[in-house]
Amino acid sequence: MSVTAAKGFTAAGIAAGIKESGGPDLALVVNNGPRLAAAGVFTSNRVKAAPVLWSEQVVRGGAVGAVVLNSGGANACTGPKGFQDTHATAEKAAEVLGQSAGEVAVASTGLIGVLLPMDKLLPGIEQAAAELSAHGGEKAAIAIKTTDTVHKTAVAGGEGWTVGGMAKGAGMLAPGLATMLVVLTTDADLDTETLDKALRAATRTTFDRVDSDGCMSTNDTVLLLASGASAVIPGYEEFAEAVRTVCDDLARQLIGDAEGASKDIRIEVVNAATEDDAVEVGRSIARNNLLKCAIHGEDPNWGRVLSAIGTTRAAFEPDALNVAINGVWVCKNGSVGEDRDLVDMRYREVKITADLAAGSASAVIWANDLTADYVHENSAYSS
Repeated sequence: MSVTAAKGFTAAGIAAGIKESGGPDLALVVNNGPRLAAAGVFTSNRVKAAPVLWSEQVVRGGAVGAVVLNSGGANACTGPKGFQDTHATAEKAAEVLGQSAGEVAVASTGLIGVLLPMDKLLPGIEQAAAELSAHGGEKAAIAIKTTDTVHKTAVAGGEGWTVGGMAKGAGMLAPGLATMLVVLTTDADLDTETLDKALRAATRTTFDRVDSDGCMSTNDTVLLLASGASAVIPGYEEFAEAVRTVCDDLARQLIGDAEGASKDIRIEVVNAATEDDAVEVGRSIARNNLLKCAIHGEDPNWGRVLSAIGTTRAAFEPDALNVAINGVWVCKNGSVGEDRDLVDMRYREVKITADLAAGSASAVIWANDLTADYVHENSAYSS
């Protein structure tokens, strides 16, 4: 159930001493081939961490032989020294693994504006390389956690081939193309162009539609690596669906572990004029803090849904809007609908349906409620 579920990959996760807690904080994922094809998507934040800038260059080359990931420090907003440290990380991994530094991706997560302790990270790469194993995927997933309460892995596939993956993320979940750190692997024998097409299609409707807190990270990275070790060439549609399945599974796990959350909110916008309209409306509802507080208090306050819809550029008529919360149409034709007391909000998942009555397009956005624990987590967090 991890990045080593696919043949041709080994991984490791260790405690290198980057985190003050002494917990696992360094992961290594290695593609042993025979193919080293790769694709990636990254944050669209204009402020990008050094590892993102480095890995963007590596992925453009179309081949990735290894990924070094650390928690305990984002290496973002650290100037030229931060980029030099990322370069040194790739060089060290290349030296230990007998690869080219230009084929080593790097990803970091943690506090922004703090340089990494390279005197601990570089020896840690040697230790991780010594512990590489086809069973090391779970340890790697654990090592990239920050405020995550659980590690996150998923797997899918077809006849003779597999797609596996791991993810970390519990806050700053409002990505453009990706969310936090994700590594996907496959033993399918596919080229870079196919991987890129499948990955972008998958992230567009999974990671890019997770909107926990409206905050976009500087470090978001999603990588898809192919070893070709199965020697199987699946059809594109079958492969793309497997990638989407793994991404969807991991995205749901991210929302389920969102900092302080007590409710997972599924926001489905239906009968929109365009898919873009549906996404814009869904994201506006997801980012309405008043609504998120109401959901936390188990209050089916549909007026806050309407007010969120009204801030968008989507096509709709206010007196034609309909809203359901957990299947009860509490708003009909822009006004009072069924009795709000019929809405049962005792359970973890809350479903909001927004009917724009303007077309046939739809989209789903996942969000979560806003709690006192979220405020505490993000006022006390410093590592």
